[in-house]
Amino acid sequence: MDFGIGFLSNNVMLPILDTFHSVFPSYGLAIVALTLVIRIALYPVNAGALRNMRKTRATQPIMQKRMKQLQERYKNDPAKQQAEMSALYKEFGNPLAGCLPLVIQMPVLFALFATLRGSPFTNVPYSFNLDILPQEKLEQVVPQTFTTKPQNIYVADEVHAKIEGILPSGNKVGVGERLKVDFQTPDGKSFADLQAQYPDSNLQPRYKITSGAERVKLNEDGSIDTLQPGSAVVQVQIPGLAADKGFLFIDALGQSGPFEDNLWLTNPDGTETFNFKAIHFDIVAMILAYGASLYFSQKISGQGMGNANPQQEMITKFTPLMVAGIFFFAPLPAGVLLYMIIANLFQLGQSFMINREPLPEGVQKIVADAAIDVKATAASTDELPFERKKKKKDVPAANQQKKKKKKNA
Repeated sequence: MDFGIGFLSNNVMLPILDTFHSVFPSYGLAIVALTLVIRIALYPVNAGALRNMRKTRATQPIMQKRMKQLQERYKNDPAKQQAEMSALYKEFGNPLAGCLPLVIQMPVLFALFATLRGSPFTNVPYSFNLDILPQEKLEQVVPQTFTTKPQNIYVADEVHAKIEGILPSGNKVGVGERLKVDFQTPDGKSFADLQAQYPDSNLQPRYKITSGAERVKLNEDGSIDTLQPGSAVVQVQIPGLAADKGFLFIDALGQSGPFEDNLWLTNPDGTETFNFKAIHFDIVAMILAYGASLYFSQKISGQGMGNANPQQEMITKFTPLMVAGIFFFAPLPAGVLLYMIIANLFQLGQSFMINREPLPEGVQKIVADAAIDVKATAASTDELPFERKKKKKDVPAANQQKKKKKKNA
């Protein structure tokens, strides 16, 4: 039994999704509501991580300075150095402790991400790797049914079932055979029978050869003819119920990527013309919005920490740009981008509220003591040049007094 990401998706995310869709008959609103519910549930865990991050940023320069001093002072006594380091971690807190809240919430966020990448928001693919053999080799193969991993498929609003793809004769087949892919639930109920119960849902499987097109042939009825020995991959997609439905300015929740394949059109004279209609400006806007929300979230998370590290500032500026740029070439469905934008905006507001809280008294004392030490050090270094300067002025005055005494004598 799966107690991992799939378990959380099927037993936590999907029931919440169905509940919200029954209240708001919009899958776009259901994504927004599902994202907010999960983020609110994880608020205490995420707040702890943000507070620890803020504390670490405030005390890190002081802690690093103390660590260097201890390493230098006890470089010949490893046992004493280790004991002092342990005391230092106890005083400042272990920076790695802030990673625990993030680790706790990651499975939930991965499950949410996986839910939005599946049915009903996107088309669900099933891949069938075919090994086509000559008849003399096929005689040595024992036929064995090939079954894909079951995936959750919405057959109607708030109605879904686990569906697996099956090749009854297996994926090791001979030349000249005709194959037929069956879809059914793990308990043997046909997907066609499920569709018949909900005729308004047009979920006819779509077939595509992704590898070895010269070795197989697709027929209109979905059957597959094997033509010559070798390997081939046939992908069958079951349409997502809401993949073509829009929300606000989004044309389709299942649309992946900002560009279509026909960005350039070939004219009759052989020249090429850029095809603006092949650009999905709604996806472009969402990618830019995601990058902006990520930038401001990082910016606010680092506020109030004193002088920023130039290297850290550079990372803050360019990380959102690089991450957003990746989604131009490694596309995500629009529904997933919508979730990521809403999640970042929620994180932005949470970071803003956390930054308005005063630092813990222990952290304030550490920072205040460090500031006093810095001022004391600066004052002591300023006195030395002043005293030297004073001595230089006093030398000529002392010589003049000696000269006066000689004249009077």
